[in-house]
Amino acid sequence: MTSAIACVIPCHNEEAAVGNVVRDLRAALPEAVIYVYDNASTDSTVAEAVKAGAIVRSEPRKGKGNVIRRAFADIEADAILIIDGDDTYDASRAAELVDMLFTGPYDQVVGTRRDISGTAYRTGHAVGNKLLTGMVRLLFSNEVTDMLSGYRVFSRRYVKSFPALSRQFETETEMTVHALNLRLPTVEVETDFKDRPSGSTSKLRTYRDGWLILRLITGLARRERPALFHGLLASLLAIVSLALGLPVVIEFARSGDVPRLPTAVLAATIMTVAVLVLLAGYVLGAIMFMRKEQASLAHLSYPAPSRSEEFLPTMFGNEIEQ
Repeated sequence: MTSAIACVIPCHNEEAAVGNVVRDLRAALPEAVIYVYDNASTDSTVAEAVKAGAIVRSEPRKGKGNVIRRAFADIEADAILIIDGDDTYDASRAAELVDMLFTGPYDQVVGTRRDISGTAYRTGHAVGNKLLTGMVRLLFSNEVTDMLSGYRVFSRRYVKSFPALSRQFETETEMTVHALNLRLPTVEVETDFKDRPSGSTSKLRTYRDGWLILRLITGLARRERPALFHGLLASLLAIVSLALGLPVVIEFARSGDVPRLPTAVLAATIMTVAVLVLLAGYVLGAIMFMRKEQASLAHLSYPAPSRSEEFLPTMFGNEIEQ
């Protein structure tokens, strides 16, 4: 299906909230096509989404990243809005975010969160978000303030150049780093963030998902900044080698003897490994540069964000697609 604006709501057991999110989006963006992607729910999420007027699709493989990959592959639109189905984001601002994407034009508009109740973040989530966002700012760019926001609008050319490899909640990190690496035009808009409605519970597991995001950041640093990553690793190995080998060299210069031959061999071996690691970083950096060129060309093969003159009507009727 092709439309000017599409809204995607990933959901897993959000029967208490998804109806409100669909209705609020419908009020804010009456011209948009609204999809609810049911992610293996065991409650009445599907029924509530259909009742509210959304098109419901099913992604049986659990994980938000799996939903995003499926949605980005399935949907053709000039702008795709992603919002969580837990009714914590201010869906009434949707039209403002979409208009900003088109008028910028931008490839990504991020709705950064402002906790209006003081209790919207679960214990540890706010601190974890700041720490992980700080890591990305340090490794990639200082332009990010809320890396884990689940409220975003994307252009067609962003969506079609985004590989979407993540499986779970680390998908927002992958989205952020993709935009930073290709230097895609991005803007942040502060939006209200509120408590979940009664009966809705968070699916984010603080420590497990935090570890997954941390592991993804480390992996992205290794893949996207190979010269930096391998340079740091080579430096650590070189320091160890010097710490082991300098006393041997000093003793050899003083007496002409090598009393600790095994230590000397070990130090030389570690230094050799350090040099190889550094060279590998430069080779991978060259490969990464070519990959970025290809991704940039894929991105530029689509026109800048603008509203299509023709798009499908707002409602296609309620349907459930497997």
